[in-house]
Amino acid sequence: MATTTYGDISQRTAVYAAKTMLEHAQPIIVLGKFGQTLPVPKNTANAVKFRRAIPFTVSTTPLVEGVTPTSQKMQYEDVTATLQQYGGVSELTDVIEDMGEDPVLNDMSALSGEQAAETLERVCYGAIKAGTNVFYDKTTHSTRVAVDSKITKDRVRAVVRSLRANRAKEITAIQDSSVKYGTRATEGGFVAFCHSDLDADIRDMAGFVSVADYGSQQPLCPEELGTVEKVRFITSPLLDPFQAAGAAVGSTGMVADNATNIDVYPVIFIGKDAYGHVPLKGANAITPSVLNPNNPSHGDPLGQKGSVGWKTYYAALILNQTWMARLEVGATNI
Repeated sequence: MATTTYGDISQRTAVYAAKTMLEHAQPIIVLGKFGQTLPVPKNTANAVKFRRAIPFTVSTTPLVEGVTPTSQKMQYEDVTATLQQYGGVSELTDVIEDMGEDPVLNDMSALSGEQAAETLERVCYGAIKAGTNVFYDKTTHSTRVAVDSKITKDRVRAVVRSLRANRAKEITAIQDSSVKYGTRATEGGFVAFCHSDLDADIRDMAGFVSVADYGSQQPLCPEELGTVEKVRFITSPLLDPFQAAGAAVGSTGMVADNATNIDVYPVIFIGKDAYGHVPLKGANAITPSVLNPNNPSHGDPLGQKGSVGWKTYYAALILNQTWMARLEVGATNI
């Protein structure tokens, strides 16, 4: 019996299934819309190389009349990441298919797309929250266990000052929200990602402007909350805090799931090309596999089982530590 990549569906049907999965994945993706992207075609090595240009040194020597200065050579360096394979599968029986009132196969495809998006978001989050450029809620704090207060405008300014000092560039383009691979231009600024538990504290900062008051400026994505000066805040419930990692809850008024130590929320600020990843977009982004029940096979002679699955390759990594910063704060318990 021949084995195909897509189970017992045709390539045309597989393309439709993959599109359905991606359409359900895109609204969940936040981190995947930013950073440097490198789509990986099939039949390539399991490593991807992100390239970054090495900046020219400052030229402080005056020019000599009539003498052409020495030409500068472009130099690049590679940053390599190893692709890992991720996937999931769900089964159904012929009884469910024959007797059930719900469109189980279609629902499985939709949920598989959401699972794929959440999986890769968390993998990317794990990579970028491990950055080494770290700030804390107060200037007097130098460790996570000391964190005991919410985000403030002064600390946001301190992070932005650091990014600018390290020549981080503002983000002027992001991944388009469609399932196709492409980018769209946007108004420049730094971007900060954090958990949606911080929504109220961000709104309370002086000078906060909600997306509802942007006027002609367009939000970067539906998850954008608003801006504080040149920082655009994007929140998601997938960007989990470090639970019970901060100071004793006491009278801090901060969220503490274990009622003993407060949860520490990383707010990740990025500039252009601070990190890189493989986008969940395009024809080769995700491979669906559908096995319909009622199709007898060697392992299932009565055709009692079917399944819907997906798989993809992914990698994410920090490209420049100083173009990214992590501010660790608490969240007001409301």
